[in-house]
Amino acid sequence: MTADPRPPGGLPEPPTRPTLTREYLAVAALALIDAHGLRKFSMRKLGTAVGFDPMAAYRYYDDQEALFDGVAEALFTEIDVDTLPWDGPWQELARQYCLRLRDTLLRHPHAVQVFATRPVRSPASIDTGVKMLTKLHVDGISPAHALRIARCLREFTIGHALAIAVTKLGAERRSRKPRPDTPDYNLLAEAADATTLDDHFEMGLTAILRGFQH
Repeated sequence: MTADPRPPGGLPEPPTRPTLTREYLAVAALALIDAHGLRKFSMRKLGTAVGFDPMAAYRYYDDQEALFDGVAEALFTEIDVDTLPWDGPWQELARQYCLRLRDTLLRHPHAVQVFATRPVRSPASIDTGVKMLTKLHVDGISPAHALRIARCLREFTIGHALAIAVTKLGAERRSRKPRPDTPDYNLLAEAADATTLDDHFEMGLTAILRGFQH
């Protein structure tokens, strides 16, 4: 009689050592950036963190910039573009894409700079771009103008995410905006207290989309 190889008592299979892939390393790098910040990140620290040779990442990425390209692709994957409202009006599709992009970036404030400073050229990103331009083209918008719209919305969304990320990462502590209980508290400070960066984003996104309808 042979021994039952399964763990006793219905316990799950013991964990196995992960197999390195480009995608795995990019996601692991993103997790390290989230935890410790971009300035403290290094390829060597990534290799050590995933339990391999500290230089193992260089077998999959030529250098840190190439790895950061992978991190940007991992962020794009989080948007889950397949579940966007592709069957609805292009304006709503664009709006939902921008909202998801913003929310994804704000889940990773340390990594916003990585996404903002490089184009995302993964197959999924390219396919999404083609699909979006096709949808706008069906609605009578030329591919060139559709690309201008897409770039404008992307830049606006990333710029907004950068502003919030900077605030989250400590710039608010260095703000010189006067407090309400001081003589220097003025109309500009009052207006700033009455609004939020989320308000700015919603208003700006709505204004941009309306502008493109005319």
